[in-house]
Amino acid sequence: MVEIITIGDELLIGQVTDTNSAWMGRALNNAGFDVQRITSVSDKKEEIQEVLEKASQRAKIVLMTGGLGPTRDDITKKTLCEFFETHLVFNEEVFNDIQTFLKGRVKNINELNREQALVPEKCQVIRNSMGTAPIMWFDYNDSVVVSMPGVPSEMKQVMTNSIIPRLKQKYLPGIIIHKTILVHNIPEAVLAEMLTEWRMACHQR
Repeated sequence: MVEIITIGDELLIGQVTDTNSAWMGRALNNAGFDVQRITSVSDKKEEIQEVLEKASQRAKIVLMTGGLGPTRDDITKKTLCEFFETHLVFNEEVFNDIQTFLKGRVKNINELNREQALVPEKCQVIRNSMGTAPIMWFDYNDSVVVSMPGVPSEMKQVMTNSIIPRLKQKYLPGIIIHKTILVHNIPEAVLAEMLTEWRMACHQR
């Protein structure tokens, strides 16, 4: 079972449309994972911790996007540190990636960029080849929590090349098949009545 959490005030006020969860849902379903819930939450520590606590109790896999940028309102890393009872440490490999990514884009690496090389000590770091925010993988009891950037291109790249392959290796998912049947000129209530017997038979299998 998978739960997706998208983080950011911009999602809740309609400034940005959450395309991440729709893409992730399709990709996970195609890989054989059953997505049970998608939640959007604001950039507030208490809100993130509450939804993460509930999700990690229900799901084997919790995938988070957003809140990892260099601005002061991006608090996901510090919130994860509190949740997993750990602290931030400087990762030289991540810092080298940041320097390489920003070369030719900025004149100097400022303190906010440098702080992006701080990662929770308990996490496994997955490198981000398309941005400055590292991906953080936590093994938590029997579950996995992964925090990714909210930038769609960065999320898609790491999901495709790293996260989904790792999850498939760890959990050995099955195959999910969906079939769509188009029905014309039959009212919904009539169709529902016609399908009642078929649905009952399916549930009894």
